Formats: sequence, C-alpha cells, structure tokens
Amino acid sequence: MNLAYKVLSSHLLEGNLVKGEQICIKIDQTLTQDSTGTMAYLQLEAMDVGRVAVDRAVAYIDHNMLQTGFENMDDHEFIRSVAKKHGITFSKPGNGVCHQLQLENFSKPGQTLVGSDSHTPTCGAMGMIAIGAGGLDVAVAMATGKYYVSCPGVIQVNLTGKKSKWVSAKDIILKVLEQLSVKGGVNMVVEYTGEGVKSLSLTDRATICNMGAELGATCSIFACDEKTKEYLIQQGREGDYVELKADEDAVYDQRLDIDLSTLVPMVAKPHSPDAVVPVKDIEGMKINQVVIGSCTNSSFADMMRAAKILKGKKVSDHVSLVIAPGSSSILAMLSNNGALADMVHAGARILECGCGPCIGMGQAPLSKGISLRTINRNFKGRSGTNDAGVYLVSPEIAALSAIKGYLSEEFEDDMYLDEVPSTPFIKNTNFFINDYDPNTEVYMGPNIKPVPRGDKLKDSISGKVVLKVGDNISTDHIVPSDSKLLPYRSNVPHLAKFSFCKVDDQFYTRAIQNNGGFIVGGDNYGQGSSREHAALVPNYLKIKAIFALSFARIHRSNLINNGILPLVITKEQYDFFNDNDEYELLNLLEAVEKDLDVTVVNKTTNKKIQVQLTLSSREKGMIQYGGLLNAIKETGGKF
Repeated sequence: MNLAYKVLSSHLLEGNLVKGEQICIKIDQTLTQDSTGTMAYLQLEAMDVGRVAVDRAVAYIDHNMLQTGFENMDDHEFIRSVAKKHGITFSKPGNGVCHQLQLENFSKPGQTLVGSDSHTPTCGAMGMIAIGAGGLDVAVAMATGKYYVSCPGVIQVNLTGKKSKWVSAKDIILKVLEQLSVKGGVNMVVEYTGEGVKSLSLTDRATICNMGAELGATCSIFACDEKTKEYLIQQGREGDYVELKADEDAVYDQRLDIDLSTLVPMVAKPHSPDAVVPVKDIEGMKINQVVIGSCTNSSFADMMRAAKILKGKKVSDHVSLVIAPGSSSILAMLSNNGALADMVHAGARILECGCGPCIGMGQAPLSKGISLRTINRNFKGRSGTNDAGVYLVSPEIAALSAIKGYLSEEFEDDMYLDEVPSTPFIKNTNFFINDYDPNTEVYMGPNIKPVPRGDKLKDSISGKVVLKVGDNISTDHIVPSDSKLLPYRSNVPHLAKFSFCKVDDQFYTRAIQNNGGFIVGGDNYGQGSSREHAALVPNYLKIKAIFALSFARIHRSNLINNGILPLVITKEQYDFFNDNDEYELLNLLEAVEKDLDVTVVNKTTNKKIQVQLTLSSREKGMIQYGGLLNAIKETGGKF
C-alpha cells in the first residue's frame, strides 16, 4: 500500500479506496483563515452545533490585516467570538501565515487535516492527508468530524540524485508543474518517494506540498523519517513523531521520475504556475519589485538563505524588496540572530507576518512592472496590478536578483549558506487564544450579511448564457482577491458587483438583467483558491448551471454545495452556446435521480445536445435540496 492510502484507510468511515468512488474520512484537524473563515463560521452557526467535533480546530487571521476601515476588524472579532463559543483555537493577526503556523505547532504524522484554503496540503510534508476545501465543507467537518471526497488516485514522484547547491525545493515543484501542468493532479494525491527525498528538509517538503495545489491535486504527501523527527525536535514536539512510509511493493496509478542532479534554477512566467522555463532562458530581464515570503517560501530556512545572500550587499536602486517571515516565531529568531538586521541594512522592507502581497493585499507592482515573487500563483491581476508581469522563483534567486536589479543566477561563493542551524524555535504562544465558553455572544458587525441559499431543483431551467470564457478560469477571475474587495468576504451582495470584472465588466449587469442564467467555460474551470465565494456569488446572482469542459476539484464541490449544476461538455459542444439565444435544461429531476445525461435545448434554433452530469449519492441530495446547508436543515442535521 502507498502512504496516501495507508493514512486514508486508517481514517476511512464510508466507502472503499477505489479511485473515483466517494469516500468519507474522519478528520483530526481543521483550519480556516479570515478571508474564507467568516463565511465558514456563519455556516457553522447556521448548523446550531456546540463544541467542534475534531481534535484541533484553528482559526487564523492572516489575510485581511490591512485595516483601512472597520470591516476587517469586525470580521476578526466575529471569528474570535465564534472560536470561543465552539472551542476553536484563535490565532491573532500578526502571528503568521496559517500553513506555516499549522506546520510548526499542530501538524502530526498520519493525521488528517481539512482547511478552507487551497494550500492546506502544505502539512503533507508531515505525512498528513491535508486537503483544501470550501468553507462549508470545513464547517461540516468541524461540526461532525467527517469529510466527503472523491477517492483520489496516487501519482508517485520518484526523486533520485542530489540537487546542486543553488537549486531549491521551489525548483523541484516548478519542474513537476512543467511536467504535469496545472490540471495534471486533479483528483490525485502526489506522493514523493526515492533516495532524493532524504536530502530534503521538512520545510523543503512543505514548499513542494504547498505548490501541489497548483497541480490541482487533492493533496501531496511525504514519508515521515529522520528529517521529520529533526523538525519536530526543533519545534519542541518530539513526542508527536511517528515513522510512516509506503510499503516496498506499493502500487501507484502514475509515475514521474525526476533526477535532482539534473535540475537548474527555474522560473514560472506570467500568467500561470506551469509556464516554467530555466532562469537562464530569460536571465537579464530588468525587474522592479521582489517579494520574499508567502506560505510557500517563508520558513526559517528560506529567510536565513535570503539573509545570507543579502548580507553586506545593497538592493538595486530601482528595485523594491519586501520580505514577510512566515510566523512570529521566525521573525523573533531572525531578530535575535542578526539576520533581520542584514535584510534591513541591505534595503529590504519587512512586512507583517501574513499573506500580504500574495493575495493582492498591498505591495501591488508598478504599472506594466516586473515582480519576482516566491509565492505560488501568478494569475493575471492577482497581484493588484492588472498589467504587471509576476514571475515565480526561489528565495535564493529572488534575493540575488534584488541586488542585481535583473533576473539573475550569478551567485557568488560567499552567498551560500551550507546548513541552516537546527536550533530550537522560540515558541511564541501569546498570539494564540484557547478560551472556550459555550455561552459566548457572537459579535456581528454591519458588514456581515446572511449566507445565500439555493432553491430546490426544478425539472427544467431556462435562461441565457450570460458569460462565455476559455480555459483555466481561476477563482481570482470569478471573484477577485485584492485589498479593495477582501474586506467584503462576509458581504456577498457587495462582492457580486465585482464578479468577473477583470474578464467582462458587464457580467454583473447581464446577470441581474436576465435574472441569472448560465455560464460556459473551458478546461479546468475554477482552478486556484478554495474560496467558495466563487460559488456563493453565482448562487446569489441566480446562476443555476455552469457548462465546462472540466472543473477544478474544489470549485466543483463548492458549486454543488451551493446547488449549482456542474455540467460537463465536449469541445464540439462548446460552440453550441452563444449569448444571443435562450436555452432550456430538461429532465433534470430524472437525470439527477437516475444518473442520466441532461438535455439542453436551444429554444431559438430548437437544436439540442446531451451533456454529462456525474454526482455521488450524497451530491444528488445536495443538488435536489438546493445546496448543502438546505440539505442539513431539511434532514435535521443528518445529511
């Protein structure tokens, strides 16, 4: 048995470990962050439950920390009060990025974690099945200790050889993305094996697992070995260590071999994490901004390597370098050992420990500028500047290029940090609150609006196509994530006004004028963030169905959770749809009940096609009731 299935089998509550079959697994831990957490906790409150059913639930504040108005702090206070009421650990703003903090403080080998952030798989570095999901799925997991998912297949990535000194973990995952693409991991777990794994630190593995989300993978996982134990000792948690590994004769669905000794520094070009080339191919490109941090590359080791390169040097005059350590503990350690001073003396700006630039929360690049970032996504406009070019690189390449003023791999020998000191972490617990009082009054600010609900399924639905888009539409396209809109994550009616605004600024108007309708997309529709607002907003706008060649895993689940039909079409059927004609979906009740194709009629031309609707038995109930919250209410919480 492979390691992924070992952990899944030890937590299996329903179903069989057969690829594509729906399974239910026991969840040990959950996490939320404030961008998705407010809605998740509104949904938890709607379920009327008491203390959470998982061993550890954590509510992090790391996204919306730019308090230019009351909205963000109101949401933080709402989350803090809900956490106290339901026995959830609350992480105050400034403590750090949720995935870095979860790894440091709570990750445990062989456990399960589900989080309302697509980069929750970071903790796969600790031998966990750690899955990103929509907020409602996480709320249900907190309430019941259960999570439903399509049983994934497993891709074996076999690492051999040893990387050269200027090749980093970021280059390894960029190489995997180059090979598999942003949709190559959909409904799969990526399991890393081979002799090459032994040379990777725990935080190297975390970087790789983190960006497995960009493959569309359910999660990624590494075995637990001496490197795992070394990290847990560093965190003062040696007692949590358990050795875990796949069987010698483990079976996998697919295999990818990577010889680490052949790798060179890599870069992902705009506007996709899989647009990967060697740095040497575009070396010399002038840059304006460098960002080091995010949940991908903000570990103590990443910071120390960047500081070593910057020590005694000067950031180029035309470059803005910003650095955000991943946690308050890391920031304190950098302060104590002098590395922070090396960064500042070089001309770096030190940001608060949080997500910041990665999600467009400040530090937007120059108009038409070039920004090198150690983050995980470079979708168009995500940085806050629509015409900027964002390139994804390792911390080493980022720091060096900040000094040079252009993309470079011209390292000097004295810049290399041979080994990061494995010193005990300065554990800062003052940012964590663990109070529990079931009588706590939940704080509700004026910006918090009710959760939209869907309608029960009807046998037929009519409407126009209000938007037609191409491949790889991300949740950033559907509901933009930037400093102007993030404060309204608890206010769906306001967010709806900006839906698809960077794709078609007339979408909202058309949806309102047509009382909803249909959206048509291409391949990998809904990739990227786990944010369920990309389904909540269409639900609010009365979008009843979305046609696409394929759907990203988390977004498909979020659509079903909101009672929206995810209908799969062929390339030939894509041109059947236009924005002039009226369409009608027929035989829906029977199609859902009996696993039939759905008939779509063009009422203008009277032509018709059959499109695919594939639902598990549980998903059928959600669609019939008009969404998961409705199903829970109708069944008395037994759904």
